Amino acid sequence: MTDPRPRPRAFRLDGGGGAYEGQPAEVRPETAPIPDRTRPEPLDEGEREIEAAQKVGIARRWRPSLATLVWTGLSGLVSLGLALWIDNLVEGLWAKAQGLGWVGLFFVALLLAGVIGIASREFAALARQRRIAELHADLAAAHARDDRDLARAAVARLVALYVTRPETAAARAEVERAATEIIDGRDLVEIAERALVKPLDGRARAEVAAAAKRVSLVTALAPRAILDVIFVAAQVVRLTRRIAEIYGGRPGLLGFVKLARSIGAHLVITGGMAVGDSVLQGLVGHGIAAKISSRMGEGVLNGLLTARVGLSALAVCRPAPFHAVKPPGVNDVAPFLFGGAKD
Repeated sequence: MTDPRPRPRAFRLDGGGGAYEGQPAEVRPETAPIPDRTRPEPLDEGEREIEAAQKVGIARRWRPSLATLVWTGLSGLVSLGLALWIDNLVEGLWAKAQGLGWVGLFFVALLLAGVIGIASREFAALARQRRIAELHADLAAAHARDDRDLARAAVARLVALYVTRPETAAARAEVERAATEIIDGRDLVEIAERALVKPLDGRARAEVAAAAKRVSLVTALAPRAILDVIFVAAQVVRLTRRIAEIYGGRPGLLGFVKLARSIGAHLVITGGMAVGDSVLQGLVGHGIAAKISSRMGEGVLNGLLTARVGLSALAVCRPAPFHAVKPPGVNDVAPFLFGGAKD
């Protein structure tokens, strides 16, 4: 009498046949390879441009040049001469009167404390910019590879970057809650970008639009060309610092120099003013405005240049890559420059 109950059966997880009642498993050819999600995907063109610009200005390894040697030697000699002059001054005060010597030492101590404080602030600003550049690269790599562990570590650093800002409390809580759930690395990066970085994008775009409007109006009304140059340079410096502060950079003097190099590299890599239909529209608008008034045409062109520099500063200072949010263009931040000629 045979046993009607079924025997244990083994299955292959890769889609092959199973073994039944002691029969060997049927070998079937593979129908479709299992996708390898650990293989890194190439970054898009925009991310390569931003990373190249950041490597030029912020994360680039220091390499001495002839100009660097000249300025280093000159600054060293000036510093030694200044120290020798202060020493002779204090000795002269001591020779005059002991009280004057103590006063001189007091002011020397104040000078040293100020110099140490300024140097510490500059080095802290440089380290902060380097961390933001590295965070941008790690978030881009985590999104490209869909790496959950790398994404969680990078998103945790992004949350820590804005931990001192009360207005980001709700967004930080949302991102931290999402990081504890079973979410792919790519999705976690996009959630963090929407929650934490997208509101800052709105503030940065508003700064770019306001600066472009001020430059276009003032340069259209300024009586001298030298005033145009001074005002545009001042507005570009102010706009760059404001965008860096919005995203958490807060550059000092040396940090601003490196940030300016990154922005310049980004403008060169992306083609500067000659990239995009919006810029071509702006040049057309500049031609129309120039027919009406040469000063109006200069105002439109200077406004376009300011907006373009602001967008490059936004792309370089942003701690997260553009994935869930579309990168803004000149037409998005300064549409009034394209319709202002008709008005």
